[in-house]
Amino acid sequence: MANTLKSLMKLPAYPKYKPSGAEWLGDVPEHWELKRGRFVMCVNPPAPRLRVLKPEDEVSFVPMDAVGVGGGLSLEQTRILSDVSSGYTEFQDGDVVVAKITPCFENGKAALASGLLNGAAYGTTELHVLRAGPTMDRSFLFYIAISDTFQKLGESEMYGAGGQKRVPPEFNKNFRTSLPPPTEQSSIVAFLDQQTGRIDKLIAKKRELIERLKEKRTALISRTVTRGLNPHVKLKPSGVEWLGDVPEHWEVRKFSREVAIAEGQVDPEKEPYASMLLIGPEHVESCTGRLLQQATASDQAAESGKYLSSKGDVIYSKIRPALRKLVIAPEDCLCSADMYPLRGRNRVENQFLAWFFLSEEFSGWSVLDPTELRCQKLTVTRSMN
Repeated sequence: MANTLKSLMKLPAYPKYKPSGAEWLGDVPEHWELKRGRFVMCVNPPAPRLRVLKPEDEVSFVPMDAVGVGGGLSLEQTRILSDVSSGYTEFQDGDVVVAKITPCFENGKAALASGLLNGAAYGTTELHVLRAGPTMDRSFLFYIAISDTFQKLGESEMYGAGGQKRVPPEFNKNFRTSLPPPTEQSSIVAFLDQQTGRIDKLIAKKRELIERLKEKRTALISRTVTRGLNPHVKLKPSGVEWLGDVPEHWEVRKFSREVAIAEGQVDPEKEPYASMLLIGPEHVESCTGRLLQQATASDQAAESGKYLSSKGDVIYSKIRPALRKLVIAPEDCLCSADMYPLRGRNRVENQFLAWFFLSEEFSGWSVLDPTELRCQKLTVTRSMN
């Protein structure tokens, strides 16, 4: 990937440049035109293709989750035209659709529509539709729509509050773009298609490698916490179906005898609790035990009761256990009522307990048996040495 990026930096310069008149754009090639969006594209136009279809014809249906980040549409859903002819956003093959609501816009949800059933679609009302005019290549318009500049400027013009902020249609109409001649637009599109395709392939390979490493990591944790470090150790039945065989010199004991679970909740609106770190499942990375962000109960405007945890406690998420979300408390803190603060007694170390919870065996059991930990069905193993 590094070589691909280096090659992008070696592109030859144009002979002459001129000021664009826009601070964010800087200088542009002298022969390029500067146009506002309203002069090179239509914003949220009707879709003529829909007008020639019959009410009983099917068209593609595109909810927000079907719009890809940086391109691509999932076209699995369809609807009868008469069922969706009002209350949705209409578009057709060749249009560029861009999410207008936060955080989808900032995340780059946009796509060049193609392959739509009967050439047309209805989609979520949270889309803007951009249709390239005669002087603009539709693929060139798509690349503009997913550019970092377009997203940052659009974000600065959003209106509304909180999670309901939207990019107004006027932003697309007033957006100033530098426009090369049509043949050059086609050359730029071909170059970007080739280079982004190469980068996408590299990303796919990296993701495949990451998934393999994750599987290796999980297998390593599972084997080590249930079999120890000696690959030749003698084993014995644990008596627990999901746990299987364990080293012969290990004990198998009930969870409730070896681990304390915090009880009773505190009011996060009162001090000293309001100023304490509050950890919820959303703050913890799946499968790693890593704390992604830290904020106090007051910062999070916490209201309902929370558990009090001590530094070093294992804070384990009891909702969606397959995600394997847990963290070692970095300090005395609070945790969500959706989590358990756990503390090993004299014979179980907290760090060992955390690794045990991250194992595939425990995760599989917790998904199949939703009963609470206090039921004492869970067992823990430990070395007697």
